[in-house]
Amino acid sequence: MAFDYKKEYKEFYLPKKKPGLVTVPSMNFVAVRGKGDPNEEGGDYKEAMGLLYGLAFTIKMSKLGSYQIEGYFDYVVPPLEGLWWQEGTAGIDYSRKDLFQWVSMIRLPDFVTEADFEWARREAEQKKKQDFSRAEFLTWEEGLCVQCMHIGPYDEEPATLEVIHRFVEENGLRPDFSETRRHHEIYLSDARRCSPEKLKTVIRVPVKNTGTLVFPQEYTV
Repeated sequence: MAFDYKKEYKEFYLPKKKPGLVTVPSMNFVAVRGKGDPNEEGGDYKEAMGLLYGLAFTIKMSKLGSYQIEGYFDYVVPPLEGLWWQEGTAGIDYSRKDLFQWVSMIRLPDFVTEADFEWARREAEQKKKQDFSRAEFLTWEEGLCVQCMHIGPYDEEPATLEVIHRFVEENGLRPDFSETRRHHEIYLSDARRCSPEKLKTVIRVPVKNTGTLVFPQEYTV
């Protein structure tokens, strides 16, 4: 049976609907950076999706070709993830999607090296006749975060963020956004096939302990 990251690492991909603490270790991703409204038809975000999935599946299907990745095991391609921010804004202003800057990414298995990634880029470019130079091998370590599951339309995320921020304030924490720590979302549902009210999205906010944290396991709303 193919290794499924969502099932094997439930603490990262299947949190409860109540905020909780998690310490996220270093992981490797195929990533594409961009800016602007992700809903723009034919926009930068849509192009990034093609690059991400093109490379993710080139690596997954390498088992069928002559290039053999050392340590390879069969796996389910992990879900799409996104880091989001807006210059000059402490949080996220959902009414100004045109100001979004983002890094869209898909987790890579640990056995994938940078050399393997470069092979996959060349392979994808040759087969798809497309420029994949925007895609990068990204190592990202988040550390201490607060996360929970948001169920519903993306535009209703502010209500879930309010609950997260209340948890942060009441438990001796503070948001810790920087160039290396961003608002993070993991998309467990395919928006093309799932009704908006059933969309499942992990929302993760980087935090710092102010010294008074009791380390609760979860938060009761």
